[in-house]
Amino acid sequence: MSALIIFFSLLQYHFISSVCGAPLAPALYVFGDSLFDSGNNNILPTVSKANFEPYGVDFAKGDTGRFSNGRLVPDFIAEFLGLPYPPPCLSFRISTPVTGLNYASASCGILSETGQILGKCLSLDNQIDLFQRTVESSLPNHFKDPNELMDYLSKSILVVGIGSNDYMSDTSKQYTPQEFAQLLLDKLSLNFQRLYNLGARKVVMFEIGPIGCIPSMTRTNQHNGKCVEESNQLVAYFNDNLLGMLQNLTSTLPNSIFVRGHAYWLAYDAIMNPSKYGLLDTSNPCCETWANGTSACIPKLKPCPNPDQHFFFDGYHLTESVYSVLASHCIGDRSVCSPTLKELVKM
Repeated sequence: MSALIIFFSLLQYHFISSVCGAPLAPALYVFGDSLFDSGNNNILPTVSKANFEPYGVDFAKGDTGRFSNGRLVPDFIAEFLGLPYPPPCLSFRISTPVTGLNYASASCGILSETGQILGKCLSLDNQIDLFQRTVESSLPNHFKDPNELMDYLSKSILVVGIGSNDYMSDTSKQYTPQEFAQLLLDKLSLNFQRLYNLGARKVVMFEIGPIGCIPSMTRTNQHNGKCVEESNQLVAYFNDNLLGMLQNLTSTLPNSIFVRGHAYWLAYDAIMNPSKYGLLDTSNPCCETWANGTSACIPKLKPCPNPDQHFFFDGYHLTESVYSVLASHCIGDRSVCSPTLKELVKM
């Protein structure tokens, strides 16, 4: 399916939910790293920021802190649900919106030590701490009693995309690949149980993508073909066991649904077969970056003229067109998300 067709199908979803009035879910809560961060790192003392052009060149609000030229996966999901884009949690000091918040933080990971070398970021533990504060201190002001709040939380959608930074950390080298994958999955399972205990019932966890294909990897490691397959194999140990962990949570935590976003194969297929997805370049960053295409965009320099035909926007992150592919397939394709988001909102 081309990126253009996907874009119009997403518009159709958004139009239907808008015309029908009520959103398809009461709120969207977002957890993750730079793939999902919508501006939390703007406020933190870290070098990992994207609050400058050319980031956001195709986004209506400009350079908000999203590590892309435009919208991210959670933004497309919000449009489908008929909700506003969940704003960064750290930007709110007084009134918390009941339509959801984004807690994601660039450079951080599942493990608390991941990413700290670049400055302060919000680990998944930190993000859930903030969600707990939202649930216990802010949201009760908007509901007449605890039962109404719990009903709201049970119908809200939570999306999570995290883990790739853990694999780029020094900690990963202290374990065998199997041991490290299990360490991350055990920690993630405890995190999800915390979310459940706070009232979450519908959670979508996206797999770690093919990190061996990102320019920062392919331009600094010897490899054959398009990708560093040794790095891809490392995250495969995590991805291959993610579904079982999520199914175990669904079966043991009453009324919960933990969905695996089978994003790895979709991203890998787009890299290997770009024309299927309306792409031309799946190897090079669209923007001019530091360190020969292996890092972040250099501020204020114009990006390539056709970012919608690129897979990568900088040395690590994706373009809006690729995020639209990932989101739309989770919305309506059971081979990526089962149940799909279209099904999940009705459950």
